[in-house]
Amino acid sequence: MTELVDSYDVVVVGGGAAGLSGALMLARSRRSVVVLDAGQPRNAPAEGVHGLLARDGMPPAELLARGRAEVRGYGGHVVSGEVTAAARDEDGFRVALADGRTVGARRLLVATGLVDELPSVPGLRERWGRDVVHCPYCHGWEVRDRAIGVLASSPLAVHQALLFRQLSADVTYFAGAVPPTGEQAEQLTARGIAIVPGAVAAVETAADRITGVRLDDGTFIPREVLAVSTRMVARAELPAAFGLSAVAHPSGMGEHVPVADPTGRTEVPGVWVAGNLTDLSAQVGAAAAAGALAGAAINADLIAEETRAAVAALRG
Repeated sequence: MTELVDSYDVVVVGGGAAGLSGALMLARSRRSVVVLDAGQPRNAPAEGVHGLLARDGMPPAELLARGRAEVRGYGGHVVSGEVTAAARDEDGFRVALADGRTVGARRLLVATGLVDELPSVPGLRERWGRDVVHCPYCHGWEVRDRAIGVLASSPLAVHQALLFRQLSADVTYFAGAVPPTGEQAEQLTARGIAIVPGAVAAVETAADRITGVRLDDGTFIPREVLAVSTRMVARAELPAAFGLSAVAHPSGMGEHVPVADPTGRTEVPGVWVAGNLTDLSAQVGAAAAAGALAGAAINADLIAEETRAAVAALRG
C-alpha cells in the first residue's frame, strides 16, 4: 500500500486522463500533488483509445500506466484508493478514503468521470466495448463495412444512425421506444438505413461475438455490431458534498456537474472539476486537455494566495 503524506498542495480525485493530466501540470510546476484513483476507468472494456494524436489505438491500461509513471517522474504521488468523503477544514480540505486513511489538501481537483447506463436488454452489457459500441469516433473505423444495428434508446439515436451510416452501407435502425419522426424517417430512408419497428428483446451471440437481435415478437435479425446511446451519469458523489450536484445535461445525454468557468473552477472556493464529470461528450484528448487547464489554473490560484501572504508579511 502506497503511503500518503499528511497533506498536499492539491489532491486529485480520479486517475483517468483528466486527473492525471491535471496532476502532471501541477507536478511540473513543483506542486505537491497526489492522485487518488479508485481504479474504475470508463474505457476499460475497450481494446484501444482512438482519435488521440500519436497514441491512436493504444490500450487504455497502457495509456494510464504511462500517465501514472509521468506524474511520478516529476515527484507527484499516485495512490490506489476510493475516496468516500471530503470536507473543508482550517487548512483547506480533508479527504477520507474507504480504508480509513485521510489526507489534507489546499485545493481539490475532482475528475471522477461518469458511468454509462445501458438499456436493460439481455446480452447487451456483456458485449459492451467490443461489438456493442456508442461512439462512431471512438469505435467507428473498427466496425466499418459491417452489419450495424442502432438501438433507439435516446433522442440522439437518429443522429447516431446517420453517423454510423458514414462508416457502413449496412445500417438498421431498431425504432423501439424512440420511433423516428416523419422527417427523421425520410432522412434515414434517403440514406438507405432500414427502419425496424418493435422493441429489441435480447442480443444473441455465438463464439464470443454478436450474431443479431431478437425482437419482442420473436423475429431474429442478423447483425454484427450494435450501436447504442448510453445514459451518461457523472460520478458526482464527492462534488455533491459541497453542494455541486449533478443536473440533467441540456442535450438529454444524462447528468453532469456544470461549471461556467472554462478552467473547471467551481463556485466552491478551492474546488475544480474536469473531464467527463462535467463534459459528458469529452473523448480522452479533450478530457486530458481539460485536466491540464484545471491544473494550470489551480497552480495560478495558489501562487496568487502565496503572493498575497508574502506581501502581507513584507508590510508587517
